[in-house]
Amino acid sequence: MTIRKPEKLNRGDLIGILSPASPPHGEKKEQYGKGVQYLLDRGYRIVEGRHVFREYGYLAGTDEQRAEDLNAMFAHPDVRAVFCSRGGYGTPRLLDKIDYAAVKKQPKILVGYSDITCLQLALYAKTGLISYSGPMVSVEMGKGMHPHTEKHFWPLLTSTRRMAMKARVAEFKPQRIHSGAAEGRLLGGCLSLIAPLLGTDYLPDFRGAILVLEDIGEEVYNIDRYLVQLKYAGILKQIKGLVFGQFLDTVDEEKPSPDLSLDEVIHEYTHDLAIPILANFPYGHNEIKYTLPIGCRVRLDAGRGVLATLEPGVHHG
Repeated sequence: MTIRKPEKLNRGDLIGILSPASPPHGEKKEQYGKGVQYLLDRGYRIVEGRHVFREYGYLAGTDEQRAEDLNAMFAHPDVRAVFCSRGGYGTPRLLDKIDYAAVKKQPKILVGYSDITCLQLALYAKTGLISYSGPMVSVEMGKGMHPHTEKHFWPLLTSTRRMAMKARVAEFKPQRIHSGAAEGRLLGGCLSLIAPLLGTDYLPDFRGAILVLEDIGEEVYNIDRYLVQLKYAGILKQIKGLVFGQFLDTVDEEKPSPDLSLDEVIHEYTHDLAIPILANFPYGHNEIKYTLPIGCRVRLDAGRGVLATLEPGVHHG
């Protein structure tokens, strides 16, 4: 596969904003405005997709409208980066409507996470595009990014420096499940958005990859179900390393406590894997986190609790 790296972002560049999933409404609409101002204050220019605020149930417009915005951004000759307004629901419905040839022709920085995971993995599978699982306009940028999150976000987009991401940050205490080190391309994201891609042409080849997983609002039995899907698909035997990020809101307080904890479920799927595995890494839907370059070559040192990029995800152009 040909790996496609977008050009790095420079002050004054044009950033396109779109909503591949749900629209920024209610509180998120106000935060969206603050997020746009944040980008303007940093010296960037902004162009919005036609359907950023459109509401079609829980979606930001029909599948055709949202795909139209995405394809327009990648075809736009002046847009250097595409930032997602938020996650939500519905991004998987766009994958058969994307102009992958246009993405190959004009690789661009793509930033988002959560529901955007499936888009990032599909773009990597179909085009080899390196993208960024990181802050969104009406979420982190609109609320005000934590200094740690901001510090480790912009350099990935604006420079060709390598980055070492240490798991021991603030209140995070890394859990070393298996020691050792491994190198491979970083793939993954939100677990519940990876599972629907299994058995499709939009799932990347995970052989030799470093897999990273996180999620929010999924009870332990759901996480169990997704992990068994990965197991039966053979992915857990194909990867060279595994990183568990943050799994937030996994217990419904109104229901009885689950018989198995998340740690117990993770242990059941990892105890017999002879690869480095690190858990409780600061990545996911939490406030303090790293932005991860999906598709980039990385080195996981589970013993030291460090995930380091081995190459930049952008080029000078």
